[in-house]
Amino acid sequence: MFSKKRTDIAQKTDLELIFAYQEDQDNRWLGELYKRYMNLVYGVCLKYLKDRDAAQDMVMQVFEKLLSQLQNQKVENFKSWLYVLTKNECLMLLRKQKSQGHSVENGEAVMEIALAVHHDTEPNALESDLTKLEDCISQLNKEQKVCVQFFYIEKKSYQEVVALTGFDLKKVKSYIQNGRRNLKICVENLREKEA
Repeated sequence: MFSKKRTDIAQKTDLELIFAYQEDQDNRWLGELYKRYMNLVYGVCLKYLKDRDAAQDMVMQVFEKLLSQLQNQKVENFKSWLYVLTKNECLMLLRKQKSQGHSVENGEAVMEIALAVHHDTEPNALESDLTKLEDCISQLNKEQKVCVQFFYIEKKSYQEVVALTGFDLKKVKSYIQNGRRNLKICVENLREKEA
């Protein structure tokens, strides 16, 4: 019986496995699902963290995150959703290390938190761009500021931002999109003034 169930699990699609996990919270469903993409997750972690041990630790951390995140979240394309989740976890770790005074070798990764505003490769450019980003966030209107902070800095999902702010989903998405655009313009303007 169990071996038959095992082959059944292997034949299920990603979405069927997610649905099964949401039905009965049995970790075996996610174990099978995660096994399919573990190499992808490890590759992403290695790319951002530049350290094998840290990447392996993050692979386990991402799986633990899946256990809670997938309990009731609607996911249509698991592979790209997992990629984004993994990248965000790596970026949060890098940001945490930076705020604790650790050196961050991968400037590009931290700048993705800075909403993909391009920067040059001078040593002080990263610090300067992060300072500009903080200044620009403080200039956003109240709604954009709170949504951007929850979504990008605290890595909340759209649904979590809705729950935390009381705004409806359309408004949340709009505030985040407009906030992101305003931040990019603001940071670029500040850089032009310096040039």
